[in-house]
Amino acid sequence: MTQKIEFNFNSMRAGMTAALLLVTMAGCSQQEQKASVKKIPANAQYSGFFKSYDNLKPVSGLDGTAMAYINTDAQKNLHQYIACVVDPVEVYLASNADDAKFSETGRSAATEYFRAALVKAVSDACPVVDKPGPLVLRLRSALVGVDFGGQVTPADQGADKEKALTYTVNIGKVQVEMELLDSETGDQIAALVDKETLGQGAEIGSPNLAREEKWTEARQAFDGWANRVRDFLNTSVELSAEDADKADKSYQPYDSVAVAAK
Repeated sequence: MTQKIEFNFNSMRAGMTAALLLVTMAGCSQQEQKASVKKIPANAQYSGFFKSYDNLKPVSGLDGTAMAYINTDAQKNLHQYIACVVDPVEVYLASNADDAKFSETGRSAATEYFRAALVKAVSDACPVVDKPGPLVLRLRSALVGVDFGGQVTPADQGADKEKALTYTVNIGKVQVEMELLDSETGDQIAALVDKETLGQGAEIGSPNLAREEKWTEARQAFDGWANRVRDFLNTSVELSAEDADKADKSYQPYDSVAVAAK
């Protein structure tokens, strides 16, 4: 929730000076944010997107190479939650990727499609909402190891040259790191690191990823990762008989929790 903060200044000049300072600081902040490009550290197994990777273990029941963590506390089990906030997807470039080839258009082409795929997959399990609250999960995700390919040909750039990609975005060696947090406490409820080498065909060369046939393999990769999240959720909600009994006894309907929180 955004809080409204009011400042009372002794003079109009002080107010104008403070406003100018805030504008200058905002401009610097935007420049710094635009210039900042996250990269996976050289020879690192993980990106650092999670606070901790210590509890990850191999996943049974999922194809490919996957590591996961599931909170075993019955009070924080996945089946307790009834809705989910899906955060914007973050990007970590490969450690040896050429920063000069990075563009906002390429980043958004990948992240916006993947987030839409995640929303579609997760909504089958629980409603996707815009705000945190009681019994609401928060899904954080990152594409780790993004690289760049060759130049996009004029024929593939489309009519809108201002939004055209200069270089393809290569996700052939991307690792996906995702975690589900309690949206109020920030406690990690579950985490999944999914890595499966896709090969050189998994590239993005257009901001209109959803509509162009040439980049089908990249779309299929994003859809596959999103569906694996849903599969992971399906296999993760099972509790032992003892834990299920504890969870059932501690369960409170959403309305009663919301009322108690007021």
